[in-house]
Amino acid sequence: MPRSRRSTRVVIAATATATALAVLTACGGGGGDDSPAKSSGPVTITFWGWAKGSKNVVDAFNASHKDIQVKFEEIPSGTAGGYAKISNAVKAGNAPDLVSIEYSSLPEFVSSGALQDIGGEFTEQDRAKLLPQAVQLTTLGGKNWAVPFDAAPQAFFYRKDLFAKYRIAVPKTWDEFRTAAEKVKKADAKARIATFFPDDPTTFEAMAWQAGAQWFKAENDTWKIDTTDPATTKVAGYWQGLLDADLVHKNASFSPEWTGSLKNGTTIGYLGASWGAGVLKGTLPEQSGKWAVAPMPNWNGTPASGMLGGTSFAVTKDSGKKAAAVEFAEWMSTTEAGVKARIASGTSSAFPAATALRPVAKQVFDASYYGGQDIYALFEQSGASIAPGWAWGPTTGTTNTTIKDQFGKIAKGGPGIADAIKAGHDATVAELTKRGLKVEG
Repeated sequence: MPRSRRSTRVVIAATATATALAVLTACGGGGGDDSPAKSSGPVTITFWGWAKGSKNVVDAFNASHKDIQVKFEEIPSGTAGGYAKISNAVKAGNAPDLVSIEYSSLPEFVSSGALQDIGGEFTEQDRAKLLPQAVQLTTLGGKNWAVPFDAAPQAFFYRKDLFAKYRIAVPKTWDEFRTAAEKVKKADAKARIATFFPDDPTTFEAMAWQAGAQWFKAENDTWKIDTTDPATTKVAGYWQGLLDADLVHKNASFSPEWTGSLKNGTTIGYLGASWGAGVLKGTLPEQSGKWAVAPMPNWNGTPASGMLGGTSFAVTKDSGKKAAAVEFAEWMSTTEAGVKARIASGTSSAFPAATALRPVAKQVFDASYYGGQDIYALFEQSGASIAPGWAWGPTTGTTNTTIKDQFGKIAKGGPGIADAIKAGHDATVAELTKRGLKVEG
């Protein structure tokens, strides 16, 4: 797909998010540091994050900069407790200067007043280095709230040696995926093609996004919530069918059980995102050469993708070192040295929002783990197919916590995926209403 068409498609989705957040302008966080765009004199900033390769990036920055030094603390991923830790620190007045926040959670942090507008530091010239759609995802209520780092199109990782052994074709559609799942189970009664993650609603949301769902819309002064649309209903029913037929495992993401099943070959596929290539490589180094990457299966033969994750860097509301924090964030996101340091760690396969740096990422990433496959070319194609129209709402924490809790209760003959989504819907409507916002749905 030509770049102009690709950009147009994804910008539609990003713009929807920006428009939606205009409803929350009155609730957004305020100013703070009015320091100039570039720091002067030595200053130490604190940074919390969990993305692979973060420590390597911090070390490289500290070694090459005298005026700014960064103290890094690795925290759990956002949905695994990282966001709660950040929120609690902000409330207690002891938050770090800079934090990692995924695009999906940024609106909630903005609406709660936890962040600073960085528009004065993150200038138009700086933003021009990054994908317009990534910038739009961090431009809410007409203000700039974070420096985008990457995009995260979906991808299917699979054990090519076991697919060959079981004589299974790599599925291109979801119908083919179910057929392949049946063949895997038939070939090895203990093996499954993939895993349903009960602890991770974002994976399900990315699949709903891929199918064309639009859970959140803002029209005038009203939030419209729709999780019973045909696309979401189709995805929920499909995965419920896989679970009922015992065609996929059900384990927490990145848990010892999930990792163990990958190690012993009883899970032979992983429905993830571009960053998953580095996760597998770092988790299963002994399986080098056995994995490959394919586009996500789609519904009608037309390539499509949602976005699973995607990282930005935001300055907390009480930081007095905004300029230095933004300077470091931009170095991570927009410089060759920053991207090289992260990818060279061997654990990151980040797909930079800075398009000019994608060849750098491809060059530094050791693709021998995937048999020399050009996985960045695949990520480019998947990114080009991200379905337009999805927007994130301002209550992601409430929505996802509720769905996660209900996913954990899924059992044959008991509560199902549709029940979990309905609970998430109801909790979202209640939370929006509690905040005094108009809501329909």
